[in-house]
Amino acid sequence: MDLQNTVKEALNALYHHPDDTVRMQADRYLQDFQRTLDAWQVADNLLHDPSSNLETLIFCSQTLRSKVQRDFEELPSTAFRPLRDSLNTLLKKFHKGPPKVRTQISIAVAALAVHVRAEDWGDGGIVKWLRDEMDSHPEYIPGFLELLTVLPEEVLNYKIAARPERRRQFEKELTSQMDVALNILTACLTISELKEQILEAFASWLRLKHGIPGSVLSSHPLVLTALSSLNSELLSEASVNVISELIHYTAAGNIDGVSANMPLIQVIVPQVMNLKAQLSDSTKDEEDVKAIARLFADMGDSYVELIATGSDESMLIVHALLEVASHPEYDIASMTFNFWHSLQLNLTKRESYISYGNEACIEAERNRRMQVFRPAYESLVSLVSYRVQYPEDYQDLSYEDLKEFKQTKYAVADVLTDAASVLGGDATLKILYMKLLEAVSGHGNNEPKEWRPAEAALFCIRAISNYVSVVEAEVMPQIMALLPKLPHQPQLLQTVCLTIGAYSKWLDSASCGPSILPSVLDILMNGMGTSEECAAAAALAFRHICDDCRKKLCGCLEGLFHIYNRTVNGEDSFKVPAEDSLHLVEALSMVVTELPSDDAKRALEALCIPVISPLQEAINQGPESLSKRPSRQLTIHIDRFAYIFRYVNHPQVVADAIQRLWPIFKAIFDLRAWDMRTMESLCRACKYAVRTSGRFMGLTIGAMLEEIQSLYRQHHQPCFLYLSSEVIKIFGSDPSCADYLKNLIEALFQHTTRLLTNIQEFTARPDIADDCFLLASRCIRYCPQLFIPSSVFPSLVDCAMIGITVQHREASNSILHFLADIFDLANSTLGEQFIPIRDSVIIPRGANITRILVASLTGALPKSRVDVVSYTLLALTRSYGMQALEWAKKSILLIPSTAITDVERSRFLKALSDVASGGDTNGLTVPVEELSDVCRRNRAVQEIVQEALRPLELNLVSVS
Repeated sequence: MDLQNTVKEALNALYHHPDDTVRMQADRYLQDFQRTLDAWQVADNLLHDPSSNLETLIFCSQTLRSKVQRDFEELPSTAFRPLRDSLNTLLKKFHKGPPKVRTQISIAVAALAVHVRAEDWGDGGIVKWLRDEMDSHPEYIPGFLELLTVLPEEVLNYKIAARPERRRQFEKELTSQMDVALNILTACLTISELKEQILEAFASWLRLKHGIPGSVLSSHPLVLTALSSLNSELLSEASVNVISELIHYTAAGNIDGVSANMPLIQVIVPQVMNLKAQLSDSTKDEEDVKAIARLFADMGDSYVELIATGSDESMLIVHALLEVASHPEYDIASMTFNFWHSLQLNLTKRESYISYGNEACIEAERNRRMQVFRPAYESLVSLVSYRVQYPEDYQDLSYEDLKEFKQTKYAVADVLTDAASVLGGDATLKILYMKLLEAVSGHGNNEPKEWRPAEAALFCIRAISNYVSVVEAEVMPQIMALLPKLPHQPQLLQTVCLTIGAYSKWLDSASCGPSILPSVLDILMNGMGTSEECAAAAALAFRHICDDCRKKLCGCLEGLFHIYNRTVNGEDSFKVPAEDSLHLVEALSMVVTELPSDDAKRALEALCIPVISPLQEAINQGPESLSKRPSRQLTIHIDRFAYIFRYVNHPQVVADAIQRLWPIFKAIFDLRAWDMRTMESLCRACKYAVRTSGRFMGLTIGAMLEEIQSLYRQHHQPCFLYLSSEVIKIFGSDPSCADYLKNLIEALFQHTTRLLTNIQEFTARPDIADDCFLLASRCIRYCPQLFIPSSVFPSLVDCAMIGITVQHREASNSILHFLADIFDLANSTLGEQFIPIRDSVIIPRGANITRILVASLTGALPKSRVDVVSYTLLALTRSYGMQALEWAKKSILLIPSTAITDVERSRFLKALSDVASGGDTNGLTVPVEELSDVCRRNRAVQEIVQEALRPLELNLVSVS
């Protein structure tokens, strides 16, 4: 009783105390209370207590529901009947009580049914038990109907801590009782005030998608009731849900396919088609129109394969969906978007026509269907294109509204690309060009130009750019000629710039391209001086043009450098943000790539001058000044070097440049090694220099590695490891580099293993762990001859064992991939000769590695990592066969029988045994997932499993 009062007091404090601290303490106490064994009895008592207030009832019903779902195993086997009877009493007590409480109790009873076999409920399981209760106590039918509604929903409720086998069994039990459930609901139809509730329950059972043939359902009283409700003045939400579920039910891939359900389809479709007129009825409630539109969208999505045949009947549905797409409310019109995408895939993919046999028949049928649907997609383009127009009050839109408008534009762009896939890009372009012409010619000479329709048309034209032929010569030249005449309104100019960039490949291929390029570049320069958003779009377009038209632009270097210098030097008239200026660096670098070597060398120097100058100036001001500068003042320039080295594809020229620049880089390394952001930027620049120059780097690479090896000992910057891994990739197999690479990796790994000595260090330094083991994997791939025989290899394996269970995703994945690479060494021609050395390291540790991997599968790592852990275990098992199986047996036997059964243990070991014997590796997936699910089914079980496996102890299992 004292505990009950304490819970009531805590609830009162949680909801009513003025002090936030007290409320937080009460909340923490109540959460802890819900995890205790006492919570069962206290919650049950308070729910039966007539004096409990609503807050207490809601909390206790949620507690009881949660306990049944997650902690049912805490109770003795004899507790089932008393618990069921108590919940049944509560269901009756609250049949007219607070809906929230009744729902929680209904879910608790349904969760109980998931845990407890049908036999324990009596003959026929919970459904027949429920039928008997309803027969005996008709006055409580509303409460029992809610239970009948939630029952099938619990099949897929993974909050319930049921074993996978029991969950499958529960689904079979419900499926076998579907007739009984629908008979109960049919019998209840005589109670007219319960019709909505009955139909909601029916919709819930239909989601199981099993059991009753379409021919039976087509004349079933519940179906006929739902259909008749569609025609009533007040549209029933429940009836719409039922019809929606029936549509999905008929398309749910039954054994005989959609044809088996044709009798039901033939009943549903005409009834839904009768609602078409209501889509445009202005007197109809918007929610009703939305519900009707949903039914048409469901029909489209579910019957798309039938519709794609282009029959007269299917075109009636297509025309109805066009009507939905034309609705002024975007939320309603967009319901059809998925259908147009699915139909496009069906029409364009060859697999849709395989049944037609030879190529001639396939092509003929494909052409026929394309012609049938052509008018529909042409209409669709016109119907959706206006939806991307900026609203008149766009300047007053909130951040959320603006975000929503952008999402609308992206969704419409996707629909336009679907249309272009069917109609062809050139045909779609003609339709949109007419929209653009209407937009720019709809005003008299003295009227101010309305920019919004033109911007919308150009946005749509940009959206289909990948589908327009690069040799299109009818419309594109006219569009390009129109662009310089458009007003320089910021949003319009931004879209003009992006459109120019989108058609860069056309500009390169078109015969009129060279004559258009100067005017296009003028537009981009105007864009760079208009606003930040506009300048960013212009910079991106400039990059696309320099990428695709680079050969044509080689003769225009002077003009291009003029734009580049103004941008990089940050002239006031140009508003290109620093991040976006990188587009121009990339653009010029790609043009320089096309130059002959000598010209490229001079051009590269010109590229570097405005980047070097501010860095040299910072260094000249002395060490103290350089060390105090904000990172951003340095990285903005260093990042530009990274782009130059990445995109100027002249290895020797870049190698010469990095050699000249090395003193500047070294000064920054020496004085800013403590600064992670600057070091990451500098290492990125060096990485691209190494990647582009390769073996032309000569002496510079030695100086660079000596620098980072020395600095890593003092500053532990993860990017030094990352840069080293790039060097290993390029130089790992070069015998002339063997000595200094061996020294490098030994020094880096020795220092890292001294840093990462326990899981707390891995948690505190996840980036170091991530980059260290990425580097180690690169060493296995590119220089196993330097790494595996080295003294650091065993230490790094030990270090990996410590860190496997680090919660940081990238760090954990890098460690697991490193171990898998070791186990897969036999797959590598370079690594095969080192298998004896590998085995001398792995075999003594094999039992412990396996135990830690099993612990990771069963809860030490999040469920999302199971695939990576599973592959590592698979690689270990393939490599060590029956020996690995023995290690796994020892690990699995550590888990107590309270957590997993012998059958579950055996299923996992059998799958592992098949892999060890050279069997199909795919057979391991399901047993691993089920073992993982069983061991994570609730917190208590997960704690028991982890306590048994102890993944943080490296030497728990004795070596065989």
